[in-house]
Amino acid sequence: MSRSKEGWQPWPLCQFILKIHSRCDLRCDYCYVYEMADQSWKEQPRRVSKDVIAHTAFRIAEHAHAHGMPSVHLILHGGEPLLAGADHIAHTVRAVRQALGPGVRLDVSLQTNGMRLDETYLKLFDDLGIRVGVSMDGGADDHDRHRRRPDGSGSHATVSAALDLLTERYFHLYGGLLCTVDLDNDPLTTYEALLASGPPRIDFLLPHGNWAEPPPGLPAEDGATPYADWLIPIFDRWYGAAHRETEVRLFADILHLLMGGTSSSETLGLGPARMVVIEADGGIQQSDTLKSAYPGAPVTGFHVARDTFDAVLRHPAVMTRQLGAETLAKECRDCPVLSVCGGGLYAHRYDPDNGFGNRSVYCADLFRLIDHIRGEVQRDVATLLEGRR
Repeated sequence: MSRSKEGWQPWPLCQFILKIHSRCDLRCDYCYVYEMADQSWKEQPRRVSKDVIAHTAFRIAEHAHAHGMPSVHLILHGGEPLLAGADHIAHTVRAVRQALGPGVRLDVSLQTNGMRLDETYLKLFDDLGIRVGVSMDGGADDHDRHRRRPDGSGSHATVSAALDLLTERYFHLYGGLLCTVDLDNDPLTTYEALLASGPPRIDFLLPHGNWAEPPPGLPAEDGATPYADWLIPIFDRWYGAAHRETEVRLFADILHLLMGGTSSSETLGLGPARMVVIEADGGIQQSDTLKSAYPGAPVTGFHVARDTFDAVLRHPAVMTRQLGAETLAKECRDCPVLSVCGGGLYAHRYDPDNGFGNRSVYCADLFRLIDHIRGEVQRDVATLLEGRR
């Protein structure tokens, strides 16, 4: 929350995730939308309507203008957003830009599984200035273990071909890769496979889970930290490289937070949550990763046809996400890496007895990863200072 003469005021929203299509053409077995607790996707229209798009555009512009925001970020998501079709995507982006007018810059990105990413889409994205993120979990065998078509066949070959097209002719649109961590895959082999397409950024995503439904490999016995153990070899390679091979968002955010900066995502840090999701039916929701917790977890009861985003900011659950450390579990508030970890991703804190008032199910892994990175930075600073004597 930010301080003003009138007291505490919420930070305005700046990131709007629009679920432009609610279905997918893959059947990934770890997907929080289709495979976990909340199954409300079955009740959503397949594609967002033009009426919902118009209301969404109006509400985004209303919010941006009310708060004097110079820019906002629209993320086209799903399901698989490319199932919405090129014309519908173009209509959506143009509607929001027109509503915002020339005084507010609209940054647009799209996260796709890559199955339908072709020349037609890339030409359109080039015209509209849409950056493209692609989901890939490593080499063929590692990727195809989870990211399969409905008939059970793998998707790696198709995604690789789409990445070749993206990187050879439209690299300026390439936002990066999203990789879900799989403990069964070798970390450095996975990292090198991802580097093959020259991504400007890699996001390593911890599999969604919580204390009631833990992710694979957790809870670990004897204080083991399997996810930190998986990520640390990649960090050491990334941090120690003579030339930076790519940006790894998780590592970069930890480094920024250790230096007193901010995080670029809701995964880490104590920064206020400034993101909202608009479902295909126009319902306004909190982060859709909360669907991994229990049915209805992200629901606010608001709708773009009748409610302002300022009203959403006053929702108790949304306000909680902007209050920083004071809403965290006591063991988090007493933790020496609090300012970096921030309690971990909100969805990963859930248990049925205490809601989200817990430490992350990844607590031990996050502590070890942060502590390792802090140690490497401290060692480098000490070496630098010694060299100046």
